[in-house]
Amino acid sequence: MIIKNGLVFRKNRFKKMDVLIRNGKISKIAENIESAKENEIIDATGKYIFPGFVDLHSHLRDPGQTYKEDIVTGTRAAARGGYTTICAMPNTEPIVDNIATVEYIKRKANDLGYCKVQVIGALTKKSEGKEIAEIANMLEGGIVAVSDDGNCVQNTKIMLNAMKYVSSFNIPIIIHAEDYSLSGKGQINAGKMSTKLGLSGIPALAEEIVISRDIMLAENLKCHLHIAHISTARAVQMVREARTRGLNITAEVTPHHLLLTEEACVNYDTNTKVKPPLRTEKDRQACIEGLLDGTIDFIATDHAPHSDFEKEKEFSIAPFGINSLETSFASLYTGLVMNKIIDLHFLIQKLSTSPAQFLALNCGEVSKGKDGDLTIVDLDAEITFTPENMLSKANNTPYINKTLRGMIVKTICNGRVTWNSDSK
Repeated sequence: MIIKNGLVFRKNRFKKMDVLIRNGKISKIAENIESAKENEIIDATGKYIFPGFVDLHSHLRDPGQTYKEDIVTGTRAAARGGYTTICAMPNTEPIVDNIATVEYIKRKANDLGYCKVQVIGALTKKSEGKEIAEIANMLEGGIVAVSDDGNCVQNTKIMLNAMKYVSSFNIPIIIHAEDYSLSGKGQINAGKMSTKLGLSGIPALAEEIVISRDIMLAENLKCHLHIAHISTARAVQMVREARTRGLNITAEVTPHHLLLTEEACVNYDTNTKVKPPLRTEKDRQACIEGLLDGTIDFIATDHAPHSDFEKEKEFSIAPFGINSLETSFASLYTGLVMNKIIDLHFLIQKLSTSPAQFLALNCGEVSKGKDGDLTIVDLDAEITFTPENMLSKANNTPYINKTLRGMIVKTICNGRVTWNSDSK
């Protein structure tokens, strides 16, 4: 396969070049590569060629909740969004807390998926926060991290023991930070909007107190702690201060926490109901600042699909979660790059290069010898996401029926076209 005449992202700049992929790897990058008859030619004139995106946080709902999403539809949606690698979180049914479930996901993704799937195993059995899971066995099956995402270990002693155990392996613990005694039955961010809407609130402190606890534990145990979907100004500051002390702390932020605030909930739109909740404008700005100064390392989707019948309920009983894989790049490009808040180079670093390095993957760069994982984008093209054209089984995104700029034209994974906008 030869991709010709595209603006290739290399060494943090764009240059018009051709890219040759052979046997699933990038074989050559040059200004003009001669093609043979047997080559598949892709004309990328006027398009941008990025390294394929890598998502550290996706919920594929498979096994057990496949009416929401499954590995086939989830990876197909990921490919449409420009992703060539995604990490599957363990809160399925059953929970991914054993090697058999790990191998099921990896085998199905390898056989039927439209992108690569890395598996994150549970930290505790059934993610109940009571007993450490079979982490060593799951490592043999190829997990890349452990997390009880969707749940949070409330018992500090259990978390201490888990960190002691995991620190002997070269993998991070990913935390969903939430003190249940503080969040209670909260629905949105605690503040003026929760009061205005008559909904119970989730205070920022519910997130911050757990992050503070786990930073102290990680400092004591020299454990790699990764904070999922960070959302408050104080949480960002705590991570910033911890990193100045040399701690091995990393963090991610979602597109919706970078782009939206609690004001998006004003019409009781359940597609804006997410956990952690959309916060204040001050918190949103702090997340952007943390991303820009390197406190926050990655942008991760927290793709959380739910069926229509679940989301089409009263706000107080609808499930938490936003469908993000298909809309991630276009929403970020439209909301942040076009408004000159961040530049395009920086966005690609946070979506691709940095998470690929985090997982030690052979991708994230358009370089010779790297996997043939590329995303071709038309930055001028507009796209409107509708229930009819979404590839995910779910439509629960605040961007439904909204028009965004920045269309993924083609996604190429291991040298194979996995998404082509011309042949939907």
